Amino acid sequence: MTSPDSDTGLLAPGWAGSPAASVTGNGAYLQALLDAEAALTRAQALLGLAPAEAATAVTEAADAGRFDVRSLAERARGGGNPVIPLVGDLTKAVGAQYGPYVHRGATSQDILDTATMLVAARALDVVLADLDRTQQALARLAAEYRDAVMPGRTLTQHAVPTTFGLKAAGWRALVLDARDRVTGVRDSLPAQLGGAAGTLAAFGAYGASDPTALPAAYARELGLRAPDLPWHTLRTPVADLAGCLAFTAGALGKLAGDVLTLSRTEIAEVTEGSGGGSSAMPHKSNPVRSTLIASAARRAPQLAATLYGSLAAEDERPAGAWHAEWEPLRELLRLVGGAARDAVELAEGLRARPDVMREHLDLTHGLIVSERLSAELAPMLGRARAKALLTDLAKRTYTEGRSLAELLAEEPELKDVDLDELTDPARYTGSAGVLTDRALERR
Repeated sequence: MTSPDSDTGLLAPGWAGSPAASVTGNGAYLQALLDAEAALTRAQALLGLAPAEAATAVTEAADAGRFDVRSLAERARGGGNPVIPLVGDLTKAVGAQYGPYVHRGATSQDILDTATMLVAARALDVVLADLDRTQQALARLAAEYRDAVMPGRTLTQHAVPTTFGLKAAGWRALVLDARDRVTGVRDSLPAQLGGAAGTLAAFGAYGASDPTALPAAYARELGLRAPDLPWHTLRTPVADLAGCLAFTAGALGKLAGDVLTLSRTEIAEVTEGSGGGSSAMPHKSNPVRSTLIASAARRAPQLAATLYGSLAAEDERPAGAWHAEWEPLRELLRLVGGAARDAVELAEGLRARPDVMREHLDLTHGLIVSERLSAELAPMLGRARAKALLTDLAKRTYTEGRSLAELLAEEPELKDVDLDELTDPARYTGSAGVLTDRALERR
C-alpha cells in the first residue's frame, strides 16, 4: 500500500497518475539530481580531471532507490536546499577512494538547476507527445465537420453563422502554437555549471587547463544545451519555461472553455466522449476532462508570475529568488502535463452534434443573417430604408413569433428577391471552409 504521505496528488486530479506526474515526482527529481552529479564526474573524467574509475563509481552509486527522500527533505532545512545532504549521502555511497570526486568544484545551485532542466526536458517530451495527439484529433474533427454550420457567438449572444470545422481548426491552431513554443524551449534547456560565484574558479584550482570547456562536456553528458554563461542569476531558462507552460495551459483552456459552454444541457452542441459521474445525481455526465483543463488554465498564470518575479535575482547567487522557483515550476510542469493528457482524451472523444447546431441557427427567428441582409438590401432599397425595415421586422419576429424570412416575403419591395437564399444561415458562412482548409495545411 502506498504511504499516506506519498506525493500522489490526492487533491490534484488534473495531474494525478499522469506521465508528467511520474517524471516530476520526488523520486524522479531525486534521480535527476543524482544524474547531474554523476554527469559532472564523468565530464571531469573525460577532460582528465578525474579518474575514469571515479566516474564509474559515482554513476553506479547514483541510483535514487538507494537514498531516503524523506530524510533528504528534512535535512535540507539545514542548508536551505536538498543538494547539500545529498552530496554527503552520495559521497558516502561512493566510498572513500572515489568519494572526493563527488560534486568537485560545483555549487548546490549548479546541481539543482541542472536537475530542474532535466526534469523539465523529460516532462516537456511527454507534453509534446500529447499535444501532437491532440492536434491530430482536432484536425480530424475540423475536416469531418468542415461545413457543419453553427451559430457564431460574440459576447455570449448569437452573432452570425460559422462552422464547427472552423472552430475546431482554431483550437488546433492554438495547440500547434503551444507545441511550437514548447519545442523551442525544450531544445534550448541548458545545463548549469559555474561554481560558487559563476567564475568556474574551483575547476581551475582542481587542475583544469581550460575550465570553460567543462560546461559543454557536462551538457553533452546530460543531453542539454551548453550554457553561454553560468545563469545563476540570469534566469532566462526558467522564464522561458514559465512562458511556454502558461501559454500551453491557456491554449488548452480555450478548447476546454468552449467545450464547457457548448456541452451545457440547454446547448448540447458537443459532448465529451465519456463524461464523469456525480456523487448525488445519477443522471449527470459531467464534462470532467474540460473541467480539469480549465482548472489548470486558471492556475498557471499565477505560478508563471512567481517565476517571472524571480528574474530580479540579486548578486551572483540569490537568496530567496532562486528558492521561490522550485515548487511553482514543478507545479506548472505537472499542471500542463496533466492538462495535455486530458486534452488528448477530450479531443479524441469529443462528439459534435451538427443537427443540434443547425436547429440553434433558428433560435433568433432568422436574425442571425441580419448582417447579410443589411448589406444585400441597402443597394436595392437605399441604406436608410433597409435599416428601418430590418429594425422593424426584427422586433416583429419576437412579438409575432414569425420568422424573418416570412415577414420579408410580405414586403412588396422584395417580391423579386430570392429570400430563401438570402435568409439561409448555411449560405452565409463566408470563407469558413477556405479558412479551415488553409489552417489544416499547417503541420
